Amino acid sequence: MGKINLANFKKTYYYLKKNGVKAAFTAVCERLRKSPLDAYAYERPSDEELMRQRREVFNEPVTISLLVPAFNTKRTYLDALLLSVWEQTYPYWELVLADAGSDLEVREAVEEFVRERQETRIRYIRLDTNEGIAANSNRGLEKVTGDYVGLLDHDDLLAPDALYENAVRIMNAKKRGITLKILYSDEDKCDEKGESYYEIYRKKDFNLDLLLSNNYICHFLVMETGMMKKLKFRCNFDGSQDYDLILRGVAEILPDDREISHIPKVLYHWRCHAGSTAVNPESKRYAYDAGKRAIEDFLLQRGIHGDVEATEHLGFFRISYEPDVFEARGDIGVLGGRLLDRKNRVVGGIYDPTGICPYVGLAAGFSGYMHQASLTQDAKIVDIRFMKVRRELWKLFEEITGIPYREAAEGGFFDGRLLPAGTDYFDLSRRVCEAVTAKGYRILWDPKETLKIK
Repeated sequence: MGKINLANFKKTYYYLKKNGVKAAFTAVCERLRKSPLDAYAYERPSDEELMRQRREVFNEPVTISLLVPAFNTKRTYLDALLLSVWEQTYPYWELVLADAGSDLEVREAVEEFVRERQETRIRYIRLDTNEGIAANSNRGLEKVTGDYVGLLDHDDLLAPDALYENAVRIMNAKKRGITLKILYSDEDKCDEKGESYYEIYRKKDFNLDLLLSNNYICHFLVMETGMMKKLKFRCNFDGSQDYDLILRGVAEILPDDREISHIPKVLYHWRCHAGSTAVNPESKRYAYDAGKRAIEDFLLQRGIHGDVEATEHLGFFRISYEPDVFEARGDIGVLGGRLLDRKNRVVGGIYDPTGICPYVGLAAGFSGYMHQASLTQDAKIVDIRFMKVRRELWKLFEEITGIPYREAAEGGFFDGRLLPAGTDYFDLSRRVCEAVTAKGYRILWDPKETLKIK
């Protein structure tokens, strides 16, 4: 059963106000189902592993600067943040804290922490005025000296191996001739006291269209310093300045996304308290509006014609392309949708390389883990019984399947009735999608496109 607490009651209330009784009832039913989030418990690396990391010798270490914009930070939160940085097993770091608060409490806390530990890697910068989180972050960014910059909110926590895992990933990629530009990790949430951890977010490897649906990268974000200093934070995207930064960084890297790396480990604890968006999504509604504009700007700069629409879930979006996804997006080779059974449950449509559909068994009205079952996203494989193929690839489709590509009368998808009885649908789907991917195209899955099968 989903976790029942004050935070979830608040989320349900806001959802009801925004989407109405029917949608709220469906959302509550889904929350009450058993979830993979329920059994989560953060496992801190063992003392032996942390000691091994501390003893590791690096011939050419990369340096990582942590950038923290602070504003009237609660003393207990700041003390915990400083300690989580100081306890990092990787020693080649600096912390740049840009303080725009209305008093000197943050400065006094930092000075006390530095004095007690004789720590030289922590740098405090007092800002004369509070110009907003983006401008304040830029002031701090000017002072960083590391090879990479990691973004850390003033009331959150780093896992003790966070910088080690990023540094090792960067250095190993360099040995293969790849300079990583963007890295991100899995994350979880912690309570106000920083003692209880829950709601792990096991993220997907880089997925452009999922990113255009939601800032799933979020924490812990590390970016190559040269790129971040070039892009900077934009003040007109305050509240979603990190999302805007990520999208512009991705635009610099594409179409080759080997310079983007996902570390599948929890390295960041997002603290939940009354004022945080994690507990109260309405607390920063302006941030979601800025997120929508960040996606719109990404499309505009790339000449992609599409309308960005907010979904029923705050912070999640959908792009409606004009007039057709293949015309709007030259990188999309195949479009796929959901397959539902007679009971309106997902039975297929999107698959991993082993043939597993991640959303199988989910009721059609449910949104799934982190709402991903309701979001447009890139896929490895979509089902041949319900796929639409770019015209330039019809010949390739026919060569692989031995079947003429003909679309059904409605919807414009391939007419799956042309497939012979006994067809191994997954094998044929896999071969078509792998061939399309090998040509440099993306496979797009859109759950709004639905086909009922027997």
